[in-house]
Amino acid sequence: MNKTIGILGGGSWATALIKIICDSENTNRINWFVRNSENVEYIKKHRRNKFYLSSVELNIDRISLCNNINDVIKKSDVLIFAIPSAFIKNALSKNKFSLSDKYIISAVKGIIPDENLIFAEYFNQKYKVPIHHIGIIAGPCHAEEIAGERLSYLTVASENSDLADSVGKNLKTHYTKINISDDIYGTEYSAVLKNISALASGICHGLGYGDNFQAVLVSNAIREIKRFVDTVHPITRDIKNSAYLGDLLVTAYSKFSRNRIFGTMIGKGYSVKAAQLEMKMIAEGYYAVKGIYEINKKYKIDMPITDAVYHILYEKKIPKEEILKLTERLT
Repeated sequence: MNKTIGILGGGSWATALIKIICDSENTNRINWFVRNSENVEYIKKHRRNKFYLSSVELNIDRISLCNNINDVIKKSDVLIFAIPSAFIKNALSKNKFSLSDKYIISAVKGIIPDENLIFAEYFNQKYKVPIHHIGIIAGPCHAEEIAGERLSYLTVASENSDLADSVGKNLKTHYTKINISDDIYGTEYSAVLKNISALASGICHGLGYGDNFQAVLVSNAIREIKRFVDTVHPITRDIKNSAYLGDLLVTAYSKFSRNRIFGTMIGKGYSVKAAQLEMKMIAEGYYAVKGIYEINKKYKIDMPITDAVYHILYEKKIPKEEILKLTERLT
């Protein structure tokens, strides 16, 4: 499958993906949509993204940069979305082209606010993109370590094995290894849920809980993720694989995890608004917990960690009291 790739998004993960694909021997040229026109010109001139991963030198000779989303969509066969889930709808509001004949890949790891749909479901239902034209890029992987070319593993999930293999080849470098999966729903829901768990981990860290408790929290979190994905999309999967457990671990523990950072601020007494303003980056778990909480009204799965985070962030419950209640539910 020899297709032209377009990257949509100008943040750290989009920049990391651009670096990976440029470093791959299997890619010729990439189309890149960056919303900020001044940043487009800066990247062209300085070969760096001024705002994200600014230490990374980009191979501009292999990149077609523009701030017009329609140009990238028109010229690309495969569209990799690295726009935060909260901004997907707005970004596509200017799109003039059908997406039903495109291959759509999510690197978002979030849920579409107000729709309560993961990326694959949203593009399938809203834009009539066939499921076999959709794929997911999952971790465990932080953009900051990609910038430093530290060995990382990515999972590409799709029910279309040819699509997954093709995208995987474009992501394979000397510092990235690729796993292929057909579990598109489980992989994506797990990527959403691990952000919620990382928020919980951060909140507990901010409150002063130590490593012993964090180990219990995360072991309960992977079981909570398994209960949810096995109920919503019951297929045979090994929840201990890196796309599930590995992604949870790095997001819950890493100093680069914006969800853990956001949660730590909440645990230390920041309001949601204050934490968002100080971070200047999107913590996907904030939007995800509301969507998952509402989805679970239908399934009624036992999800004490998700419930606790929702109560703290959206019902303004006192973090110390809510986490104390949570400690009685964990095993």
